[in-house]
Amino acid sequence: MIRRMIGAALLQGHIYEEVENDHTATLQAALVVIIVSISTALGSYFTFGGDFIIAIAAGSIFGPIKWAVWALILYIVGSKLLHIENTQANWGQMARATAFAQVPGILMVLVFIPGIGPVIALGVFLWKCVATIIAVKHVLDYDHMVGKFLSVQVSTWRSVAVVVVGFSIVLVPAVILFSALGVAPQ
Repeated sequence: MIRRMIGAALLQGHIYEEVENDHTATLQAALVVIIVSISTALGSYFTFGGDFIIAIAAGSIFGPIKWAVWALILYIVGSKLLHIENTQANWGQMARATAFAQVPGILMVLVFIPGIGPVIALGVFLWKCVATIIAVKHVLDYDHMVGKFLSVQVSTWRSVAVVVVGFSIVLVPAVILFSALGVAPQ
């Protein structure tokens, strides 16, 4: 699991292929999500305070739920809306790969550091975006796009489109909900 986490963090495409095709890696994927969720909760706790137990519990519960929904959205967008001829994926494959794409989130535990905390948060966000794009590209077999008019760039941009559309699907309802409740998203 550690080898896969390091490879995912290093953006090694073969790691995403590996976890996509390893049905036994679902537990590892869930553990990665829980580790990242707890790291993020700790970073939030160290930054803003609050109840330590609630922060850890909330991260442990809501992290896996957000992961499952995110994987489902990316699966639907990529395999139904933006599929190609080679696309043969299922939710489990997307869930495993996107879980490992979250590995950089472990660094969220450091966002409490004065002066560089926001830089760390932005860096982690961008790193996770790139990792997710690579994961999507491999799960949806966009890396196997061939033909005289298709190239690696096209497959990468198609993967970016899946992530952007998926993010938009998540963002719009979240903004509406948070606006209606009068709270800021976290």
